[in-house]
Amino acid sequence: MLSPLDAAHAGFNPARMGAAVQHLQHEIELGRIPGVVLVVARHGGLVVHKALGLQDPQSGAPMALDAIFRIYSMTKPITSLAVLQLAERGQLMLSDPVRKYLPAFAQLQVAQFDGDRMTLHPMRQQPTIHDLLRHTAGLTYAFLDDGPMQRMYVKARLRGGTFDTDGFIGALTGLPLAFQPGSTWEYSHATDVLGAVIEAVTGQRLGVFLEQSICGPLGMVDTGFWTPPEKQHRLAEPLAADIPLLPMPLLDPRKPPPMDGGGSGLMSTAMDYARFLQCLLNGGEWGGQRIASPHTVRMMTHDHVGSIPQNISQFGGQMLTPGIGFGLGFAVRMAEGLEDLPGSPGMYSWGGVCGTTFWVDPQQELVAILMSQASLQREHYRQLWRNLVYGAMER
Repeated sequence: MLSPLDAAHAGFNPARMGAAVQHLQHEIELGRIPGVVLVVARHGGLVVHKALGLQDPQSGAPMALDAIFRIYSMTKPITSLAVLQLAERGQLMLSDPVRKYLPAFAQLQVAQFDGDRMTLHPMRQQPTIHDLLRHTAGLTYAFLDDGPMQRMYVKARLRGGTFDTDGFIGALTGLPLAFQPGSTWEYSHATDVLGAVIEAVTGQRLGVFLEQSICGPLGMVDTGFWTPPEKQHRLAEPLAADIPLLPMPLLDPRKPPPMDGGGSGLMSTAMDYARFLQCLLNGGEWGGQRIASPHTVRMMTHDHVGSIPQNISQFGGQMLTPGIGFGLGFAVRMAEGLEDLPGSPGMYSWGGVCGTTFWVDPQQELVAILMSQASLQREHYRQLWRNLVYGAMER
């Protein structure tokens, strides 16, 4: 466990930190979000661990500190670290072509559209494991746009939750790539493919490997691809009015899924995820358990996109804003300025589509998490929590 640390000793103004928490309580009272669990840790100590509002708006159950959330894309850093663990063990290399582990990737073609008219072109180079980790493999997501490529993804039911791993890879590789591998940064199903790579390399289901290599050693006892019956009363739920408007089907954590989705399938708690982030901040070690080399974590948390352009999609927006790059599983801040939010160079962050978010600021020895099931409001509260936390810091 993270040991409690007084806000003042951690470099925060206690009154301002209290006001930050109260601000979110007020937002909940206005009915804008159902509830949140907040975590702030600094210098290895737990400064804030608060549960506010409702865990289940339908039943009126209050939010609990150990509430279990659908973390969606906050799954990606965990799966990405698992791939890097395999590289550390010599079981794969980031330069390996994806086809080495998933042969269906060998013969993909690249789509080019003139309106709705599609022509297909050969790949100029094979996508690699590195491309999957940094989202330059030529894949996309259906929800990022409503163009012809995305409509093909919708028709293939890639987010329907009906495929096992083999079925998912078969459906995905039945479609052309959206971009030449290595040419474009596009947020995508790449980390789902990494989950399939892990299964091919290890011969284990992804959830089993994650439990053995990351979650078990770190004591992440409530993190997994489904929630067993004895824990289901702890599941956090969104506002009923939000559910029909979600950009994807709401995950059902109450039964094992056909496929362990490496890109968006995990459930977790705020404290479980704090253990994972504190492990990264510590250079791959937590509670006497080393799960990765500090050199691996350093590589993971630096920019890997460089001058590769990102695709500016209709609904994805400009995901990598000025001053922000992408490492191996999350965004990385590269500059002191440019971004319109506070933070330090070297900070890494990401979130989930249903309202969860985190950042780690190594310069400030800071970990911060906001867990909620509030998809439609997620961008606002990601930015708000960042401003509130840094606004409470005095040193």
